[in-house]
Amino acid sequence: MKNEELLLLIGDGEFAEIAYEYFTYDSPYRVVAFAVEKEYLVKETLYGLPVIPFEEIDQWYSPEQYKAFVAINSTKLNRLRTRLYNEVKNKGYKVVSYISSKAFVWRNVKVGENTFIFENNVLQHHVEVGNNVIMWSGNHVGHRSIIKDNSFITSHVVIAGRSEIGESCFLGINSTINDMIKVGKDCFISSGAVVNKNTKEGYIYSGNPAKSMAITSYRYYEIEAE
Repeated sequence: MKNEELLLLIGDGEFAEIAYEYFTYDSPYRVVAFAVEKEYLVKETLYGLPVIPFEEIDQWYSPEQYKAFVAINSTKLNRLRTRLYNEVKNKGYKVVSYISSKAFVWRNVKVGENTFIFENNVLQHHVEVGNNVIMWSGNHVGHRSIIKDNSFITSHVVIAGRSEIGESCFLGINSTINDMIKVGKDCFISSGAVVNKNTKEGYIYSGNPAKSMAITSYRYYEIEAE
């Protein structure tokens, strides 16, 4: 695939390296640089490309000529990725998404920006995926389900039809969301959990059937509710 559009990757960790591989070999984008906040800048180059201070990206690469993708994982229940995504947009960059050529995405699925959909994901009829969502490999999202902004879906998660995943959630490996379930924003769904009832905002759920733990996700991650 010919890489024609120029792309900045925000981050230089493992996910940024993965994003580099996928964008380079399975997209129309050509990665030209990585960017990291000055406080965490320790590398000068990565894959032979410059690693520059995030605070100065618009001085090095004009938003009129370059696009961006924020390649940050679920740190602090997605708060770090969300903050950098918003800052990139405030700098005037168009933020792109990646959908693997090996994913099944039905023709009427809607996908937002700064979203990364790995291989072997199945997104059925009229699914909606918001902005700044990461979907690792091998998930199933049933018809008319909605995944809201800033969430992180790990691997082999099943989201049954007409379900809704709230903003800034984390769904662990092999977790299951039954049909027509609403998962409240800022929820952490543990690996293997089976959610068969609507969840409360900001709680951690585990088990089969899933039950909320005494500690909230806000306290666990030491973050504020938004």
